[in-house]
Parts: sequence; structure tokens; C-alpha cells
Amino acid sequence: MDDIIIVGAGIGGLTLGLTLHAAGIPCRIFESTAEIRAVGVGINLLPHATKELATLGLEGDLARAAISTQDATFFNRFGQLIYQEPLGRAAGYDHPQFSIHRGDLQMILLEAFRTRVGQDRLTTNQHCIAVEQGESGVTVHFSDGPNGKERGMVRGRVAIACDGINSAVRRQFFPGEGEPRYSGVNMWRGVTRSKPILSGASMVRAGWLSHGKMVIYPIRAADADGLQLMNWVAEIETPVYRKRDWNRPGSIDDFIGPFAAWHFDWLDVPALIRGADSVLEFPMVDQDPLPRWSFGRVTVLGDAAHPMVPRGSNGAGQAILDARALTSALRDNNDPVAALAAYEKQRLEATTRIVLTNRSNPPDAILREVFERTRDQPFARIDDVISRDELVALSEGYKRIAGYSKDALRAS
Repeated sequence: MDDIIIVGAGIGGLTLGLTLHAAGIPCRIFESTAEIRAVGVGINLLPHATKELATLGLEGDLARAAISTQDATFFNRFGQLIYQEPLGRAAGYDHPQFSIHRGDLQMILLEAFRTRVGQDRLTTNQHCIAVEQGESGVTVHFSDGPNGKERGMVRGRVAIACDGINSAVRRQFFPGEGEPRYSGVNMWRGVTRSKPILSGASMVRAGWLSHGKMVIYPIRAADADGLQLMNWVAEIETPVYRKRDWNRPGSIDDFIGPFAAWHFDWLDVPALIRGADSVLEFPMVDQDPLPRWSFGRVTVLGDAAHPMVPRGSNGAGQAILDARALTSALRDNNDPVAALAAYEKQRLEATTRIVLTNRSNPPDAILREVFERTRDQPFARIDDVISRDELVALSEGYKRIAGYSKDALRAS
């Protein structure tokens, strides 16, 4: 009964388990899959997230598995440089920005949890179907799959739903929420072994959504053959899309056309795309921010709380910040109901701003501005199109809203 029950062993759930353990708060994690495997493609951890993971003693493990991102670089679809800025420690932050394979990150968190908290504190093949609560605790019910029969229950002090974009707990409290909001943009993702480009640790954004946009960055260091594992994302305005599923296979023929002429002196984009072992397809969707997260002894965290359009490299980071805030609230409040209310008060408004900003003005708004001002034509000089002050303002504005400006981090 004293345990915090965590539903889901993704990035948010595992980070929460580690932060609770570090604070001396007992917890157990219940994961729906039968086996936790290193799946997915690349993600970025911004300095506000790596600061929290460093506090957990994980920076060294992350640095060995990831690329310490050095710069953000923006191009139009003709390969012309628009803007470049340093990132992470290269930009003067106290903590790095990491580009990492999502599976590598999850395995680092999983190994740390099993080593520190205990193998028996994480149970797989437990699909949450509902949560009940009373004055003294919660009861979480599990089945043997999304459509399976109920197989058991567990009691705890509090239940935290970290069960992702298809959260059963969110659906329980908001049964009429409806379908996700489609942005009008579909994305295809893959990883390809490739020679390093630009600085060898660059995060590249190029093109624009109406004619095809790419995000490209390395997520593993080069092997003896000199090839890095390169993550890439193709984004195109698309009227038709399929239901969101992070692991849905995609077809290269569905999207490579707009990038067929992207042969730059720094990268052959069609070759990069065709070099992937597999491709995943995902619609860029989010859901309108919720009016509340916490219901007595139950709350939501990460994608279950604030699914956002995946622009701005901020989804995983916000789940990590949720975990820190929730742990602090539980540590500082003897009353678990008051703790969850305090967590919601701290995080709901902040993540709502990010969800809404990701719809309209994430960092790649720089590309939109240049696309619109040039009418999708090559330029002679970027300074004739947009001033550097305007470019810096677009970039710094997102950092402030997302909570990782240097001033905000040093004040926290």
C-alpha cells in the first residue's frame, strides 16, 4: 500500500521510478509489453532534460551512447545555409544536448532502474485497463492485452499513468475526448549508417512542409568504418493519414519524390533515405490541452498528459521534467492528493504553452519565414531575406517557452 504505482516503463515512467527511488519513495512499475526492447529511432534531449538525468548520475552513460550535439543548422531546399547556432555546452550551457537512439535511452534508464530499485520492482505483460481509488489508496486493474480479459490488480498509495499517447487512464477520466488533432503534416522516420556531415554533431533542418522538410542528425558515434548512425525525419503536408502508432512501418515510395533533387555538396538526401533498413510512418498529431491532470490519488505524466506535435525536440524532455516535479511534490507533501494537485499546478500550464507553440512557432518556424519571404526561390544573400536578429529572436523565443533558455536553467 505504500508503493507509488507507475503505469508504463517508457522514458517518463522509468525516469519517474528513478527519481522517486532517489528521494526514498517506494514505487513499482507495470509495463504492458511482455518484453522491453530497444525500439524506435532518434530523439533529442535538451539541456533542461539532461540536467535532470545528470542529477540521477546518468550523464556518463548517456554520453557514451549518444552524440553530444554541437550546433543547429538550417537550410532551404536548395541546400543554402539560412542560420546556424551552437547547442548544448558549445552554446555555454552547463549541460549538454544529446542526440540519441530512443531505444538506447530506454535501455540506459531500464538498466539503472533494475540495478538501483530492483528487478522485482518492474513487472511486464501488465496492460492497464482501469484505476479505482478510495480514501486510503488506489487499485489498478490489468489485462493480458489491449482487448484481453482482466488478469489481476495491484494496490498502492498513488497511481501515475505514464502509458503514453494511447493512455487508458487518460481515456478513463476523459472518455469523450475524441480523436487526436491532425496538423496536416505526415512524417516518415528512419536511421541510416552514413558518413558524418557538417560538424559531425549537427542537427540539420531543411526545406519546408509544403514542399518537403527534413530533420537530420547523428545518434551514435562512428564505428571503425567511419560511419555514424544518422537519424532522419521527412515531413510533408499530407491530407490523408493513418491512426497514430509509433511503430507503424512506412514506404519510401510514398514520400521520397519531393526530396529526389536534394543532392547537396554536404549530403545526398535521397541516398540517405534509401539507405535505411526500415522506415516508420507517423502523423504529426497532438491533443488539446486538458483542463486538469489529477483526480484524487491518480494523475498522468508525459505523453499521457500532454501529447504534442513532435517539433522542437521536446516530448521526452517534458516527461523527464514532469518526473522531477512530481517527485518533488510527493516528497514535500504528506497528503498524496495535495501532492498531485501541486504537481499539476506546476506543470500543466507550462506544458500547455509548449503544446500550443509546437503547433505554430517551434524552432523550424525559421524555415517557414524564409520560405514565405523568398516564395520558395534561392536567395543571393540571406541577410537580404531576414536579419540575424530576427533569426535569433525566433530561436530564443522557443527556448524561453520550452523552459531551456540559459537564464531559466541557471535560475532553477
